[in-house]
Amino acid sequence: MRFVDEITFHIASGAGGAGAVSFLREKFVPRGGPDGGDGGRGGALIFEATTSRNTLVDFRFNKVYRASAGRPGARRNQNGRSGEDRVLQVPVGTVIYDAETDEQLADLSAPGARWSVPGGRGGKGNTHFATATHRTPRMAQDGEPGTELQVRLELKLLADVGLLGFPNAGKSTLISRISAARPKIGAYPFTTLVPNLGVVELGEGSSFVVADIPGLIEGASEGAGLGHRFLRHLERCRVVVHLVAADAGADPVEGVHVLQGELRSYDPALADRVRIVALSKIDLLDEEGTAQRLATLRGAGIEALPISAVSGAGLPALLHQIRALIQEPDPPDTEIDKL
Repeated sequence: MRFVDEITFHIASGAGGAGAVSFLREKFVPRGGPDGGDGGRGGALIFEATTSRNTLVDFRFNKVYRASAGRPGARRNQNGRSGEDRVLQVPVGTVIYDAETDEQLADLSAPGARWSVPGGRGGKGNTHFATATHRTPRMAQDGEPGTELQVRLELKLLADVGLLGFPNAGKSTLISRISAARPKIGAYPFTTLVPNLGVVELGEGSSFVVADIPGLIEGASEGAGLGHRFLRHLERCRVVVHLVAADAGADPVEGVHVLQGELRSYDPALADRVRIVALSKIDLLDEEGTAQRLATLRGAGIEALPISAVSGAGLPALLHQIRALIQEPDPPDTEIDKL
């Protein structure tokens, strides 16, 4: 299924039905009073968060969504039937904006959360306009129109931990090793084009969700490369893991600073988020080479965990630290050390 995390379309709640103009006409009652019923309420347009969806792709094929209108009133004081509500199911974590003003309208961050646009009120029938001096009113109200909006939906993944790094830093390999996620993996940049989610099971019912964010390049916060489209998915993460490849020719300290700078440019709050720096791909270096890179980072005041998603080296320590930061209880007989 194609991953779509942003979409814009038009919505409209149903219009209310018109009130009726009618007079009672029965045998022996030639001049009955008004008996026009009220119009029905227009249907509401409702967004509902569900865990059964993880993409906004279903909304790509229809640019207008409308709820049904209320029915008009009828004679004998019969009120019109209300329009049916229309429910649009969206993934948990969907944020709804007014596309014209950019105002946030709703943040559906919990399963079952709802946000609705109410339908128009039905018009009153002529029964309501009879008075002692005006017994045959030939007027009724029109129903209120529904509300129309151009909305923009943004999906922000719900994850405890976000993996952030440059292309080919080993994020996809890491998430495939510590969880059941099976992302596309390749020895070339931009293998990951969409975020991947994986659940890390720690035993005794303890777990957390990890998001593999597509690789950033310098200038991503200003629109360069691919990663700027997915930085929003880090906003809900409690911990950000910076992956810096040990085999890269670039200075690992500079790599950490660039990643942190991109986060700060995009959202200063993200730069202050709890983070872990992991020096990945240490299986490609000998012990001396790994020690040199760790010493370089330490000299810049950056404590890094050396890891290898291929050999499993350092992964138990990484998962222990993640669990401590997200305040997971430390269960006995943990599964972490079996990696």
